[in-house]
Amino acid sequence: MHPYTRFFPHRISQDELTTAPLIHAGLLIDDHAVRVTFEGRSLSTLELRQRVAALQQVLAERGLRAGQRVAVMLSNSDDQIVLIYALILSGLVWIPINTKLRGPGLDYPFEHARPDLVVGDAEFAERLAASAAADLDYVGIDVLHEQALACPDASLRLEDSAAQATLCVIYTSGTTGAPKGVVFTHRMLRIASEAVLQVADVKAGDRLLLWEPLCHIGGAQMLLMPFLAEVSLNVVQRFSASKFWAQCVQVQATQLHYLGGIIDILMQQPAEQWPARHALRTLWGAGVSLANWAAIEQRFGCPLRECYGMTECSSFATLNRTGKPGSIGRALPWLSLELLDPYGQPVEVGQLGEIVLSSEVEGVFLPGYLDNPEATDAALRNGRLFTGDMARMDAEGDLFFVGRRTDSMRVRGENVSAWEVERVFSAHPAVQACAAVGVESAVGEQEILLFVQLQAAATPDWPTMLEWAAPRCASYQLPRYYRQVEHFELTPSERIKKHLLPKDVGQAWDSRR
Repeated sequence: MHPYTRFFPHRISQDELTTAPLIHAGLLIDDHAVRVTFEGRSLSTLELRQRVAALQQVLAERGLRAGQRVAVMLSNSDDQIVLIYALILSGLVWIPINTKLRGPGLDYPFEHARPDLVVGDAEFAERLAASAAADLDYVGIDVLHEQALACPDASLRLEDSAAQATLCVIYTSGTTGAPKGVVFTHRMLRIASEAVLQVADVKAGDRLLLWEPLCHIGGAQMLLMPFLAEVSLNVVQRFSASKFWAQCVQVQATQLHYLGGIIDILMQQPAEQWPARHALRTLWGAGVSLANWAAIEQRFGCPLRECYGMTECSSFATLNRTGKPGSIGRALPWLSLELLDPYGQPVEVGQLGEIVLSSEVEGVFLPGYLDNPEATDAALRNGRLFTGDMARMDAEGDLFFVGRRTDSMRVRGENVSAWEVERVFSAHPAVQACAAVGVESAVGEQEILLFVQLQAAATPDWPTMLEWAAPRCASYQLPRYYRQVEHFELTPSERIKKHLLPKDVGQAWDSRR
């Protein structure tokens, strides 16, 4: 028996818990089966295989070889799905670029990862041309696929990538500094996808709706679903509240992944906008508060499966299987979880502690952050992953997420580093110093409140400052609230004492009013 069979189903003994062989084998069988649809258009296995093989040949003819890096800045599309499969099977390292990034935030992954090729959509060409990507080899996705049409007889190739080889580098927002590039292996993507089967309670015949951006692990992990189970993966370009129910009904979606406040948005819709019937049977994700739990289950007519995770631990770490309101449940089978105090000692029941993970399965955690040994050493200690997230455990052993220990915020499904926001606004000519903090949001997780100390001769003009910052920030990085301060209290090392800043937004300028 394979040593991991007790954690994962019978498939493990066939492919040693990795990714590329799974995709390769799946693309060679059941030619007429529809594994993926995009915006209602069906893609059979045969079409996927032909398109992936042709794109592999084009990439090889460009001189790209296993281990080289390809940055991808694309909206959800069948073209992007085909490209990702081609990269994985070719052993190329995929660098997903968040399509919302702008200005310094967009420069950073190109400066840091130095990809060998950049692939983009026409809609992002102008932004990319004004970024650090301008110094790199660039090709439009339309050009790549046009070149692939000239390779109708290409054969599907499987590069023999080790399970621990790098599959992609996913940039997560830094908490007190620059974003960190999570080195994400072939095994990690496989584990993330196996976790979806458990977290989303996936069964044969299910119809999965993928609305999440593929630049996030929340979207990327779904791409293996048609190869792990007898399910269809139905992809849309993005989440749209106005289109959601029509899309759900069209594909008869059986699961909904909630993230970034989409549950709150749907709950605010009038009842007449909801369909009389829907096929959803499971809601899974993170971020539902105890106060809203019962109302959401009643309105949707199906249970919530709240979970917790992070990119660094192959996405998911815990799952609430019992439906206990407000809880993130318990650790998934291949993980062990402790709550530790600042001295590394276990905390008592009901006390706040940092979530620390360990596993018997080799390769569940990131091998490290790209070119960032300090961050790697801080996160990985003696085989354990220190998450920086805080939780409490009740007497029954169920966990309740409390928040992030580090200086970051969770806004519309995105981890936002205060450093990223402050880096932009500090460059404004009227700003002497600034500090970004997270405050409670009525929809989703948090909003950003920016405290600003202006230059001596400046007066507050928040609308103009916001207009200046918009092209330099991702939309989710733009603060909603702005408040002037005369000065900041500083630590001996000249850091702002953020814990002293009031979280009351009553005296702040609200950009939505």
